[in-house]
Amino acid sequence: MRNADQVTYIFQDAWSLHEDALEELGRGKLRNAAEKAWGATKRATDALILARTGEEPATTARTSVGLRRLASQERRLDSLVARYYTRIGSLHGECFYDGICEPQDDIERRIRETADYIRDAQELAGAR
Repeated sequence: MRNADQVTYIFQDAWSLHEDALEELGRGKLRNAAEKAWGATKRATDALILARTGEEPATTARTSVGLRRLASQERRLDSLVARYYTRIGSLHGECFYDGICEPQDDIERRIRETADYIRDAQELAGAR
């Protein structure tokens, strides 16, 4: 698969995961919704890195390093970096792994705002 096709596919996966997160949220499954939103964040970030470097990160650690590298070259990615780390910490780490999903309204907002993150990553990838 060509890189452009793979970038499109990964962004579609990110949107699908976000939709799953909203469905889980609607069912009252906050912890599961948080993990789906984190997955959407990671996939959108992977697509951005692939679009910019030609390489898809193989692990979450490589995704994190790749995003920081891109941001060190282009300051307009700083906001995305901050939002990425907020999501990995609050949605993935605290809520999903530790079961600490408080304050609930903050977690729900971050889940919903994942759509903004995906859109911003698409724009930065030139994929919109």
